[in-house]
Amino acid sequence: MKKMLLAVCAVCTLCACSSSTSSKGGYPGAMSQLQIREFQTRAFETADTLLVMKALLNVLQDDFYIVKNADAALGLVTATKEIDVDDRGFWKKAFSDENDRWKKNAVVECSGTVSGHGKQTRVRMNFQVKTYDNTGAVMGVVQVQDQKFYQEFFAKVDKGVFLAKEKL
Repeated sequence: MKKMLLAVCAVCTLCACSSSTSSKGGYPGAMSQLQIREFQTRAFETADTLLVMKALLNVLQDDFYIVKNADAALGLVTATKEIDVDDRGFWKKAFSDENDRWKKNAVVECSGTVSGHGKQTRVRMNFQVKTYDNTGAVMGVVQVQDQKFYQEFFAKVDKGVFLAKEKL
């Protein structure tokens, strides 16, 4: 339960952080696609792409993602995680009518590629958050552009790669 609460807080933080760094041109602080790609990509010091792919899958599953697709030959991974984000309190629930709309749940979707580059394996991950209302309609879709989120994610993958290399 505690982990689920932390996951909900993380997604809410991601939504807030990612909306402040829009990739749409013309906004102050907007990042270029090249800047975004830079922190979405990490190189690991091993040529064993299968080992890195397995470590990546383990991290996603540890973080409660459901792996939808994993193709080692293509180096493709897709996964999703659903989170209940209904933040209405007792009074809002008691006094809402059938026409009210509120955030009901969010789906974090990710896709990634794993590819060999000489003595390294590179991983690029992309995360986005779709927020749905109580009727099932999409309220918003936001690409996660929080550099710290990706750093923390890749730190877990790095740890998984290390453990796999050491056969621990």
